[in-house]
Amino acid sequence: RFGMFIHWGVYAVPAGTYEDKQVGGIGEWIMCSAKIPMAKYQPYAAQFNPVKYDADAWVRLAKKAGMKYIVITSKHHDGFCLFDSKQTDFDVMSTPFKRDILKELSEACQSDGIKMCWYHSIMDWHHPDWPARPEFNDYAKGAPDKARFKTYLYGQLKELFTNYGPIGM
Repeated sequence: RFGMFIHWGVYAVPAGTYEDKQVGGIGEWIMCSAKIPMAKYQPYAAQFNPVKYDADAWVRLAKKAGMKYIVITSKHHDGFCLFDSKQTDFDVMSTPFKRDILKELSEACQSDGIKMCWYHSIMDWHHPDWPARPEFNDYAKGAPDKARFKTYLYGQLKELFTNYGPIGM
């Protein structure tokens, strides 16, 4: 009943600031709070390069503290994936980092006996077929194709449940 929740993604790049202004609200909602058009938000991925990321160190810290599980945002509402998704290019493999963060973390968790868990948002402001399109989705045209979005979402869930070993939640 004690674990670590890692809320992390490309939204860490603007770090609460857009167009030299501090944006109120929660950092991972900056795209929505500041109404950042996708054409201006998507380039943040080209700056996402967490060179100090060390999955083993994170898991050791969690274990030392007595934690039993780690939950990480596999994808937040902005649609950016911290894993190598074949469903989209808006993922960690399209960044300068080019490493599957979830793969490394899940392997470290398996090695140290920590349960790996995903927080995967169903919302996806990046996908043109997300049914509840926000006004800042500036590239979606026409009516959303709900069947295509469902195929995309289920494809990502299948990737998460088959490519990373045992999943705790």
